[in-house]
Amino acid sequence: MIAAAAAALSGTAALAAPAKTPVVVELFTAQGCAPCVKANELVAGMAERPGVLPLTFSVDYWDYLGWADTYAKPAFAERQRAYVSRLQLRDPYTPQVVIDGRVQVSGAKPQDVDKLIREAAETGRNPPDMLMRQDGKVAVGSGPAPRGGGEVWLVRYDPKPTEVQVRRGENRGETIVYRNAVRDVVRLGAWSGRPRVYSVPAGEDAGLESVVLVQAAKGGRVIGVLKP
Repeated sequence: MIAAAAAALSGTAALAAPAKTPVVVELFTAQGCAPCVKANELVAGMAERPGVLPLTFSVDYWDYLGWADTYAKPAFAERQRAYVSRLQLRDPYTPQVVIDGRVQVSGAKPQDVDKLIREAAETGRNPPDMLMRQDGKVAVGSGPAPRGGGEVWLVRYDPKPTEVQVRRGENRGETIVYRNAVRDVVRLGAWSGRPRVYSVPAGEDAGLESVVLVQAAKGGRVIGVLKP
């Protein structure tokens, strides 16, 4: 079994995970949410920040206010609800920033967001080895699994700067700025702390970039990050 795991994680590998795991900053936002305009700008500005990986998830539960979010998917709100449950919050809200799956703060409080990012960067980690193989599959090595097990997620996002002009609702006339706007999120499977190889579904948009996250199950802390 050891030999098989070594082969999975070495001979066919195309790229290894970076030595230092970036801080994952997830913004849950909506085009129909007035405070989200500044929060989007805040997180978009982190796209070039070393050691930080911002990801912007649009949710659809404010669509009834008059504007249907053009980037929202039900899976994004489902991901946020998992964090709400894990972090013992009463309800989901926007703009919400979740940092490394460990802590959360309002995206309308930039100083608090920055403080938590700096604290997360100083937190010790022990991520598993992660490799994107030449056959397109992802290999995750052994490591200490969180209580309740872990999960491996594929997130596809658009790295290009984009803007959306809102024509109705609270943000009528506003322009929403995006960087790293998430287009798809897929659970690849469970991770128990033992080496495993995961199939990756083909992407339809060649302009998107991908990141693989290993995290505690059901909205838990981020353990490992692979940016192919």
